[in-house]
This record gives sequence, C-alpha cells and structure tokens, in this order.
Amino acid sequence: MAEHHTTTEAGAPAPSDTDSLTVGPDGPILLQDHYLLEQMAMFNRERTPERQPHAKGGGAFGHLEVTADVSAYTRAAVFAPGVKTEMLARFSTVAGERGSPDTWRDVRGFALKFYTSEGNFDIVGNNTPVFFFRDPMKFQHFIRSQKRLVASNLRDHHMQWDFWTLSPESAHQVTYLMGDRGLPRSWRHMNGYGSHTYSWSNAAGEIFWVKYHFISDQGVENLSQEDGERLAGSDADYHQRDLYDAIERGDHPSWAVKVQIMPFEDAKTYRLNPFDLTKVWPHADYPLIDVGRFTLDRNVADYHNEIEQAAFEPSNTVPGTGLSPDKMLLARGFSYADAHRARIGTNYNQLPVNAPKTDVHTYSKDGKMRFRNASDPVYAPNSVGGPVAESARAAEVRWHADGDMVRAAYTLRDDDDDFGQAGTLVRHVFDEEQRKRLAANIIGHVSAGVREPVLSRVFEYWHNVDEDLGRDVEAGVRANLA
Repeated sequence: MAEHHTTTEAGAPAPSDTDSLTVGPDGPILLQDHYLLEQMAMFNRERTPERQPHAKGGGAFGHLEVTADVSAYTRAAVFAPGVKTEMLARFSTVAGERGSPDTWRDVRGFALKFYTSEGNFDIVGNNTPVFFFRDPMKFQHFIRSQKRLVASNLRDHHMQWDFWTLSPESAHQVTYLMGDRGLPRSWRHMNGYGSHTYSWSNAAGEIFWVKYHFISDQGVENLSQEDGERLAGSDADYHQRDLYDAIERGDHPSWAVKVQIMPFEDAKTYRLNPFDLTKVWPHADYPLIDVGRFTLDRNVADYHNEIEQAAFEPSNTVPGTGLSPDKMLLARGFSYADAHRARIGTNYNQLPVNAPKTDVHTYSKDGKMRFRNASDPVYAPNSVGGPVAESARAAEVRWHADGDMVRAAYTLRDDDDDFGQAGTLVRHVFDEEQRKRLAANIIGHVSAGVREPVLSRVFEYWHNVDEDLGRDVEAGVRANLA
C-alpha cells in the first residue's frame, strides 16, 4: 500500500490518478474537474526555457576543502586554510540544445557554485583555459554561428568556419576544440578552468590577478571522433549517465584546485595582455599554486530543481575576490545574471539551489514568485536601522583607467598575436599522435560542407597556426573534395 496519498498542488487529497470526471462513464468531461485541469495546465508549463548556450548538461553536489595557505593573496573565507565549503558543479556542452548528444565535439562548460560563509561565490568557466574571442560584442554572433541555419534548421560547418576564419583570435580555442580535448571521455576525466583573469585581495588590501585551474584527479582522458559519433547515436546522455552512476556507486570524482597569481603591477608591463581571454599565462612565468581539492559526492534529487534552475554567474563574488579589466568577464558579470532573470524569473536567487547559506539583507522587493518576506525600510539611506553596505568591499578591486571613450581592440603588447599560442600548443604541447588526430578532426569537419570563399580562409587560418598542420589540412580536405 502506498505510503502517501496523491495530492493537488494545494496539498488536498487528489480524487483519482487515472479517471477524469465525466457525465456518466461515456459522457463529456466536466469543467469542474479541477484536478484534471491542474494536471494539464502544469504539464503545459513544466519546461523552463533552456539556456541559450550550455543548454545540455548535468552536475552534482560536493564540497571544497582548502589544504594550503593562500591568505597572502586573498582574505576570502572560502579560501582560508582548513575551511570546508558545500558546493554545486554543473558540466555542459556549449552549442547543443538540451536534447543534443553529450558527445558532440564541443567545448565543455565547467561551472562551480560555492555556498560560502560570506555568500555565494561562483566560478563560471570551461574545460579549456581560453575562449574564442576577447570582446563581448562577438558573443551573441558566435553562439548563433554554432547553432542552426534559419532556413533548414540544421547545424552548418560552413557557417561555423565562416565565423572562425573571420575572427582569427579564435585560433587558440579552435585548436583545443579540434584536438583531443574537444571530446572528453567523461566529465570526470577533464580539467576545468576559470579561463578569465579574476582578482584577489588580501587582508592588507593588496590586489593580485588570479587564474583558476581545476585538475582532474581521475586524469585527462578523451574519446576518439569515431567513439564520440557512435555514442552520440547509441547513448546521447553518456556523460550524464557516467557522472551519476559513478557517484551512486561511491566513486566520487575530485579535482585539485590550483591558481596562478600575478602581482598587480606585473599586469601593466607583462609581454602579453593578461586580461585577453584568448591567451594563457605561461606556467614558467606564473607557476601553479596549490589551494585545495573539491569532491563531488552527492547526486541531485530533482534534476529540474537543482540543475535546470541552478543559476551560475561570475558576478557572485565574496570579500577577497573580484573581477578584472577582462572585457569578456565584465560583460558576463551582467549577462549571466540577466539570463537567469529572463529564463527562471526575477527572484531566481530565492530558489533553494541558488539561495545562499548566509542571511540575506537586501532592499529588493516584490516581483514574480517572491516568497522571502521584505520588511521596512525598503530604501537607503534611512534613519530606522536598515542594513548598510560594507565599505571595505568598495576598495577591493581598483584599477586605473583613463582615455577617450572608444570602440577599439585591446592595445597590443610585445608578444600579442592571434596565432602564436595556438602554434605553441600544436608544436610543443601536443605530441605527434595528437597532432595527427588534430589534423584528421579538422579535415573531417571542414570536408563536411565548407565551401569557397570560406574554404580558402580555412587553409590560410591553419597555415598561420602551423605551416605543417596547414599543409596537412589543405591536402586532406582537397583530396576529400576531389
């Protein structure tokens, strides 16, 4: 016998799970069958609009444990030695829709939410340390180029390469994408990166620039193109299933948390623009520093509530952490939160998965689906004892900016170029077998529908990355098209 009775959404016992209210067993359905109408109306509304990018994904809960002392760089309580903090991680593909296969070649999102003692702290990154471009004006155009054609509603390689080859700064990220890391074996077997340059500040008020690295304790393993395509057809939820099953059987994945730290003054004269999202900081200049480890050990109980409605945003900073002059990061500081307001609702931060563990004292009020009571005063300044801002936070991130208002690219520095780091990745990071797979992946992708004049730009693009790779790609594509 069932332990509980079915109820209506208002909590009253439901009259039936199987039969509608009708005039006699064969008569018409009656309008007063509130429970039937409620069931149909709820069904029609149970889908939250999917995310624009990063629609397909999943995740789990866990904890971050700090095992090193980085207090010289940040006063953030979450990074204090020995502190253990609850967290949520979400992994995703970028371009595919919510129902798309997990094993399409794509960059993977790597989003983390830490429920700290000072409020929620989010790091929204990817499984690569760079991105396709450095100016947020291109973001909307990029995502549309990776989605579907208006007329046929089909994804189109020609459209993708048209955008990439007209945006040469994409070369570093596209090299990652077409290489082995474009198809991770599982979410457990990939590294994560904050990608952007963020800021830290210590108790003395000193500011540092920081990049986050999350190194998989399971190792980095990838799928072949053939295996990815096979799994896309046989198990579209392969990565989702892998993470869920691993945690269920007690095989809890973990990642070492490390950072690169750049002193504030270094950024002014460093040979690369340290805020350019298409570049990495060489480890020889700024080595990895240990912070701790996070472990995922609890599966979600309700995917919709705890993953689909989870809202990650880089604007969620806590004392001792902050943003930087990275143009992409500054734009995302607005766009992510605004996406949640549009997709989930004005009061998305009151949902349990997004609610901080700390008390909330804000002057915001009302709006759809608000359930946390507001109280007077609802304005500031006031003389009746309302909350006041922490003035110390106003000085946490300060950098000098001066000049005419312009629409212009970053000022170039000595080693700034679009293809240099992509070429280094090919020649000095990838081994011979990885270079062969990279060439094969590019050849296969480009041969599937890329036409002139884009085709010639593709060949020039890869020649600029690496001459040998460019020759191999051109020869392979021309042979396929002959």
